[in-house]
Amino acid sequence: MPSRLVLFWMLGMILLPAAVPAQSLSGSGCSVSVPGYLADLAKAYERETGVKVTVLGGGSLRGLTDLKEGRMDFAASCQSKSADDPEDFEYITASWDALVFIVHPSNPVKSITPRQVEAIYEGKINNWKQLGGPDLPLISVLSTPLGMGGVGEALAKYILHGKRPTPQKNSTLQSSSAAIWEQLVEDMPEGFASTGFGSARKRNVRMLKVNGVAPTKETIISGAYPFRRPLYIVVRKNASPEVRKFVDFVRSRKGQQLISSYGMPSLADLKQ
Repeated sequence: MPSRLVLFWMLGMILLPAAVPAQSLSGSGCSVSVPGYLADLAKAYERETGVKVTVLGGGSLRGLTDLKEGRMDFAASCQSKSADDPEDFEYITASWDALVFIVHPSNPVKSITPRQVEAIYEGKINNWKQLGGPDLPLISVLSTPLGMGGVGEALAKYILHGKRPTPQKNSTLQSSSAAIWEQLVEDMPEGFASTGFGSARKRNVRMLKVNGVAPTKETIISGAYPFRRPLYIVVRKNASPEVRKFVDFVRSRKGQQLISSYGMPSLADLKQ
């Protein structure tokens, strides 16, 4: 009898289905999207589905390159589709953001105009006293025009009449990542940089008012603060079903409610 029980147990172990490992996804890109909403939303998706989603920053250009070369399942981008993208790249709007201008928290300058921002990028403003601040050199943090990704695109659209920023005497060239620019301004009393609302609000920096209007979730939604821009999830048109499920979650009612709860202007917020 015991031998039969052992035989049945062995047969049962053989016939049991093998454990299926949990699926996982990975994405990289926009240094505004990842801290702004994507890292938190990836955790929420894992709690709901069991699918682990790993997201890395590095900038929109890194994310798009990673997707193109097959290293990632999706990219996060604040840069819109360009002629240089593969034809099968599909840009899907996930959230809203805004171009913002940041300074060190000790800087007494509180507001700026679009024309003054333009003058900074033209190299015509190189001291904070020209903006009513201290007698301190103004150092504009940027990278190469190509490397400024979605921030450079927004500056070209809203501030620089179709041209991306180029190095001037008041510039310091850094890596192609808004996270690096923000970190430098945190530590640099003379620093100035452009970045996105989504990530800047989580940094120890001051976001300048534009024409007296502060960038907040509410003013971006209402349009009182200018320079609103979309944040994208980018996938290939033949993306796997699991990638599509994640994208559907991002754009679902629950996903958009979560994005709004994180302090970002969601797609649903602008429809209200």
